[in-house]
Amino acid sequence: MERPDETISLEAKNFSFWYGSNRALTNIDLTVPARQVTALIGPSGCGKSTFLRSINRMNDLIPNIRYEGDIILDGESVFRADQDVVLLRRKVGMVFQKSNPFPKSIFDNVAYGPRVNRLVDGKRALEDLVEHSLKRAALWEEVKDRLGKSALGLSGGQQQRLCIARALAVNPEVLLMDEPASALDPIATQKIEELVYELKSEYTIVIVTHNMQQAARVSDRTAFFYLGELIEVGNTEDIFTNPKNEQTEAYITGRFG
Repeated sequence: MERPDETISLEAKNFSFWYGSNRALTNIDLTVPARQVTALIGPSGCGKSTFLRSINRMNDLIPNIRYEGDIILDGESVFRADQDVVLLRRKVGMVFQKSNPFPKSIFDNVAYGPRVNRLVDGKRALEDLVEHSLKRAALWEEVKDRLGKSALGLSGGQQQRLCIARALAVNPEVLLMDEPASALDPIATQKIEELVYELKSEYTIVIVTHNMQQAARVSDRTAFFYLGELIEVGNTEDIFTNPKNEQTEAYITGRFG
């Protein structure tokens, strides 16, 4: 249940998805409150990433897919006929499991989106935006003296935070994160988790994670997916301490998954 004061940012309505003849999602009904972190948990292959990539239509790049139902963002369907997919992906940024910095300088990585989308006028405005984005991603102090150096020279954790800064630079409303810390060491993982916690005051965040402890630490709400179905969703504390569904309890206690 949503609290009465919650604003709904995203909503899936009876959403199903197929890769060819393989049904990956079945009748998903899920609301995502604004400026909160919603974690998607469940075993591999249960549809979490498919759902995440449906929100900003990344799945459109895969041949022979189809869907039924709808996903609503700010009161409008992301699948409507006149949807500008480029604009949608600007509003709904994405951070992938493996960091994917461009083979450019640190500065040019962050500046790329604002340049392409013509979000700022003038060199100074662009420099200010890059600095602000790197600060929001908790990376500025570590890279401010080497902005002209290749982003590929950063550590794995720094590269992932750079990718977050790159996503933030185009001023999204929603930030999707597909296991953003799964390839990182514990210290880098902690920095990403702290960053997620800080960013939720400004952004709606949906994060896929296999790490139960991570979901418990960073999220306000948790949705449990299994075999393409949404089994249970609720406040994270309730899901982890008093799940209503036996499958949810079996998963979070490690009996399967």
